[in-house]
Amino acid sequence: MPQMPRPGLGVPPLSEWRLGTRFAVLFALVATVVIAVVGSLAYNTAAFMIRTDAQNEFDATVANLTDELRGATQPPGYGNRTLTLLHSNSFTYQMVSPDGGVSLPIRPGEQVRFLPTGEEDREIALEQEPGVVHTREDSAEGERYRIATVSLGDAQGALQIGQRLSPTESMLDQLAGQMLGVGVMVAIGAAVAGWLVGRGVTGRLVRLTEAAEYVSATGRLDYPMPGGDNGGAGRDEVGRLGNAFSAMLARLAGAKEEQRRLVQNASHELRTPLTSVRTNVSVMKRFDRLSPEARERLVEDLQSETRELTDLVNELVELATDSREDERPRELHLGAMAERVAARTRRRTGRDVVVDADDTVVMGRPTALERALSNPVENAAKFDPGGSAPIEIVIRRGRVEVRDRGPGIDPAELAHIFERFYRATSARSLPGSGLGLSMVQDIVTAHGGRVLARNRPDGGAVVGFWLPPLPPEAAAAE
Repeated sequence: MPQMPRPGLGVPPLSEWRLGTRFAVLFALVATVVIAVVGSLAYNTAAFMIRTDAQNEFDATVANLTDELRGATQPPGYGNRTLTLLHSNSFTYQMVSPDGGVSLPIRPGEQVRFLPTGEEDREIALEQEPGVVHTREDSAEGERYRIATVSLGDAQGALQIGQRLSPTESMLDQLAGQMLGVGVMVAIGAAVAGWLVGRGVTGRLVRLTEAAEYVSATGRLDYPMPGGDNGGAGRDEVGRLGNAFSAMLARLAGAKEEQRRLVQNASHELRTPLTSVRTNVSVMKRFDRLSPEARERLVEDLQSETRELTDLVNELVELATDSREDERPRELHLGAMAERVAARTRRRTGRDVVVDADDTVVMGRPTALERALSNPVENAAKFDPGGSAPIEIVIRRGRVEVRDRGPGIDPAELAHIFERFYRATSARSLPGSGLGLSMVQDIVTAHGGRVLARNRPDGGAVVGFWLPPLPPEAAAAE
């Protein structure tokens, strides 16, 4: 049973109560409130319905008697007319003569009880018109009645019908007592159930607390959580908390490993621009022997590669921290952007890159979208280093496709190539970290688009994305 505070020591604050005690008190309080509200509503509804039924039964009996008296062909009398009335524990009746006398049927073994009469009842008994009704509530011999006095007409007297209210009220009192008893039992049961639930929950919460303290103290994420992998912790809230805690530890461990791999593999993404910069720096040693045109190209190459290197570092930081540089979106002509990417790829790889673009204009971040296009173009050159067929960039109504004639993509791997750090089996011997296409997906999704990848029927692959194009008016303005 719940452990209550010991006498003489005062009541400790709620924060110091054991969980089982808290559950027991909480369950009992909630059960008491619910029972009080529901019980009150149920009792009031039942009492209203029972009392309404009794009132309707009384009104119907009086109405039937009134209709019978008013429809008689001659004035009725007490001695020559038989009235069929309900005479039971709920109803009784008696005759009131014009002089105020009272007569009533007597059954063997029944206690004789007269209905209370007054001046108004005697006035009804002297009425000339049959069916005149006077109703009231009154008491007699410690019992409450609902009474209707109905005139017989021609000053022949009146018939009084009385409905006992005590049986109805006794039944309602009994109902209230039963509901109270059931409420007390339910509250006790709720307290016991709360304590049992608290006791069952506490053990698992203690294990979760130990796991959290272990991770906080050691920084290690390999704490074993019982049932975390096979659902043995249960499917209730605490069980789900345990499973979620295990999943969180696994995700944290994965994130930690992912960060380690990101640091190790970032050099692969940086290798291409760094190699180009290093080559240009070596050429600068002979700067004075270069022609003016060669010097200008060399400076332009260095500027372009340093910008590309800066952009790539920024994208790697964004990828590592799930943040986005605050670059203001603007209207972009995808064809012009594709031409810049193609020129840079030709300079780096020596491959022929062909652009076939319409006048699609989109709203986006220039640097990010240029990175989203350059990554699949560079992949096309990397995976087909000895290819002679040109790499194609085709743009139609917001759909950007990079087409090559390389080895293509294994159909089983098409659904995974945009995952972070995923590398196709055929690409594991090549430089790279598997970050390029994941960057593409992040950038395109942030711009409200979607990525795409498929194999060409006659060999090669198509990798790209779709972005929502601006209306033709915006394209014309651009």
